[in-house]
Amino acid sequence: MRVIIEPTYELVSQWAANYVAKQINQFAPKESRPFVLGLPTGSSPLGMYRHLIHLYEQGQVSFRNVITFNMDEYVGIPEEHPESYHSFMWNNFFSHIDICPENVHILNGNATDLIGECARYEAAIEQVGGIHLFIGGIGPDGHIAFNEPGSSLTSRTRMKELTTDTILANSRFFNNDPAKVPHTALTVGVATVMDAQQVMILVNGHQKARALLHAIEKPISHMWTVSALQMHPHGIIVCDEAACDELKVGTYKYFLDIEKKNLDPNTLL
Repeated sequence: MRVIIEPTYELVSQWAANYVAKQINQFAPKESRPFVLGLPTGSSPLGMYRHLIHLYEQGQVSFRNVITFNMDEYVGIPEEHPESYHSFMWNNFFSHIDICPENVHILNGNATDLIGECARYEAAIEQVGGIHLFIGGIGPDGHIAFNEPGSSLTSRTRMKELTTDTILANSRFFNNDPAKVPHTALTVGVATVMDAQQVMILVNGHQKARALLHAIEKPISHMWTVSALQMHPHGIIVCDEAACDELKVGTYKYFLDIEKKNLDPNTLL
């Protein structure tokens, strides 16, 4: 596992965006050979999306031959709802770059057959040859996507009931009213994420410090689903200083030392 520690969230976002752009450019995608990207929603990736839009506007990266699969979607709210993940992605990212709409994949939380929709999504990922780089954030309880504590580490795309903690955390997007937050979502599984060739997790803020501790220093556990990253051959965590508050001093210094040549995000392009 690589752990990139940056002083601020802004630098975390810049590093992550440059890394994504570098992976796409090195792959040199074509229509017949697209780059496949797994994407998150929530507050953690917003800065990365802003920087990726800037890189696109500068002509440093194109998404013309990139296929995307989003991690999750709420069940039962319209796609045009301002807090649906369809709206989130188009408002914050897709509408600002040159991605082909037919290359965008987001789970349909209004499908007549939700179980069938999850199976279809897994099949669609398999059909394009798998995901090259899956990006995610984590919750304070260490969940990735909507794989809440207790989720199987071999789980696949499925329907999940959301925990009270997640509903309360997401209520900030629903006028701080937990009653307005959907209680069910469709989500890729832990194994779906871990099947990607690379996985990059963004972690920022003191409220994520305990989750980062479990991701790096504690045993692998289904109670902290992000800990599965320890088993991935190409896992990266990009975090800010505030998220490192619970790490041992030795752990913190170790990763700073071995990654010091990579701390300037401008060297990644």
